[in-house]
Amino acid sequence: MLSEQSAATVRATLPAVGGALGEISDRFYARLFTAHPELLRDLFNRGNQASGTQRQALAGAFAAFAAQLVERPDERPDTMLNRIAHKHASLGITPEQYPVVHEHLFAAVVDVLGEAVTAEVAAAWTEVYWLMANALIAVEKRLYAASRAGEPGGGPSEGLGDGLGDGLGERLGEGLGGWRAWEVVERVEETADVATFLIRPADSAPAPRFGPGQYVSVRVELPDGARQSRQYSLIGTPGSSVRRIGVKRVHGGAAPDGEVSNHLHARVEVGSTLELSAPYGDLVLDADTRTPVLLASAGIGVTPMIAMLEQLVVTGHRAPVTVVHADRSPAEHALRDEHEAYVAKLTDARAHFWYERPEPGHPADRTGLVDLSSVEIASGTRAYLCGPLPFMRAVRGRLIEKGVAPADIHYEVFGPDLWLAHP
Repeated sequence: MLSEQSAATVRATLPAVGGALGEISDRFYARLFTAHPELLRDLFNRGNQASGTQRQALAGAFAAFAAQLVERPDERPDTMLNRIAHKHASLGITPEQYPVVHEHLFAAVVDVLGEAVTAEVAAAWTEVYWLMANALIAVEKRLYAASRAGEPGGGPSEGLGDGLGDGLGERLGEGLGGWRAWEVVERVEETADVATFLIRPADSAPAPRFGPGQYVSVRVELPDGARQSRQYSLIGTPGSSVRRIGVKRVHGGAAPDGEVSNHLHARVEVGSTLELSAPYGDLVLDADTRTPVLLASAGIGVTPMIAMLEQLVVTGHRAPVTVVHADRSPAEHALRDEHEAYVAKLTDARAHFWYERPEPGHPADRTGLVDLSSVEIASGTRAYLCGPLPFMRAVRGRLIEKGVAPADIHYEVFGPDLWLAHP
């Protein structure tokens, strides 16, 4: 953990640095992309950069890590670090990236804070940065090793540093050999804005194993030549020889439309080839048949829950299972038939669906936002959440009120994790 001298300096300067992290993040990305424009084109999510959500996530994670170092020095925020590391590994990030980030991040700190960044302050915050970076590098190394061993949660097939090119773009994923070609063998329009794609390895080699709830990165080449990646949860049981993903077409509203989701909807058909990473993600179903489970989702957050439900059916889960889902309407509830079918196959399961715009013919559905006040939650429940941040915060708060231990509530965020940026 932090040295005693650095801890005192970080504690004293945390309010000033924390208060300026938003501006520091803006300067950091501006400097990074000016020096390396290929990173914005081929690695970073351009939509998240345009909306500013990635900047918020970076600032929130760094501030939370620094605060924990000085407030709870004997603990490490492993949950946060694992979530970040899984996302990094799905993109093929390597240790060579971290000095580049440090260079431009600390130049941005000096830009914003000026003379306040004394040698002592710079040394203390450099120590914070490398404590976080080295922790992430260690987790990512284990994930890559798991991939090489064919275990769930793995990554690129070559060792770290193997086959790395001279350019920064190559060091940040291109030379790792972690991407595989997959062929689309079926496409189904689940709703007006959600399509599922059934895919198999184009080389006919075995599909890597995954844990129920994990995702893959899908990389596509866009019309302007950019190669952009997005993460999509895997639907189905881990033992299948094919994979299935659900893609919701993102209408940006005030923000840009989703580049990759719209590309997949408009251009990918049966016979198309996609590039996929190995499976990643720390939201993995982990419950024996005697553990009560709650699966709560909203919108396209249903996809990892379907995988978990199918696994519960396959393993003969006998403890209570509570399924909660929120959507705009039954017509927009992707995979609703599967949702209901898997619940019906379990020994002790109940489904509760809420819709903002209910439709006739669904008398058991509820109107409005999710309200768990009348939903029975079994003692010892382990909960898994996926959906928009306000939804997950509300569900988590109600579950804690009902006696679910915070350590037993797990979540997945599609996109930058803003939980820490706006606690």
